[in-house]
Amino acid sequence: MFRAATDRGSPVVMTSSAPQQFWNAGRYRDRAPYVAALGAGVVEWLAPKAGERILDVGCGDGTLTRTIADMGARVIGLDTSSDQTEAATRLGLDVRTGDVGDLDDIAIFDAVFSNAALHWVSDPERAVANIFRATRPGGRFIGEFGGVGNVRRVTDALLLSLGERGFDGMEVWPWYFPTETEYAAVLQSAGFWVERIELFERPTALPGGLAEWIMILAQPFLSLVAEGDRDGFLHDVEDRARPVLCDAKGIWHVDYVRLRFAAFRPEEAQ
Repeated sequence: MFRAATDRGSPVVMTSSAPQQFWNAGRYRDRAPYVAALGAGVVEWLAPKAGERILDVGCGDGTLTRTIADMGARVIGLDTSSDQTEAATRLGLDVRTGDVGDLDDIAIFDAVFSNAALHWVSDPERAVANIFRATRPGGRFIGEFGGVGNVRRVTDALLLSLGERGFDGMEVWPWYFPTETEYAAVLQSAGFWVERIELFERPTALPGGLAEWIMILAQPFLSLVAEGDRDGFLHDVEDRARPVLCDAKGIWHVDYVRLRFAAFRPEEAQ
């Protein structure tokens, strides 16, 4: 059904362009549980029905995939990270290791769902075109991911700290953070009708420090820094971001901005 992506140590979801991003499913589950928890609202938009065939793009460790399956849907999860898909398989899920940009023999789904994954896409037009082909006429594509301005204060601190060391962090920029208008145009160009799309701020408290967040979710920037300087670099980034992202109790908050949408493939003309 899907052509498997080459997996060199669990690469980043849906892109091969971001260097040095690896997923450890256990660490991700334990230290970033808020990602799935905050995806509950996207599942509400999806409103899965018993018996529906649903594709979960960038399913990660399968937490939300399991939620959707428990609501009676027949779900297939897709993720490029073998470590994540192995974790999802242990939940009793039907999961494939592959890239949405390289869907091969595409099955037809009643709905395609994605949470916190599409900002890793390297070619959004190609990915959405593949998703359109995988969605039945009258079916829906529901998702949420990082939008314009997402983690801007974090990346400002990262880029400035890299610049002090003589590196241009934009050379390894791993993310796609579009505006509502930009992503609506991508959806419409593929053939979807956009029912609803919205951009909203969602500051999110971290269970650990900002350095831990970077090590889990922003590794491409670390790839520029010599191993012996990484602790110092992370300390510099935290010092730079602390006035705006760390509260009086010492709790770090990442400045997430999310883009959530509901799009439909029109029914075919009779």
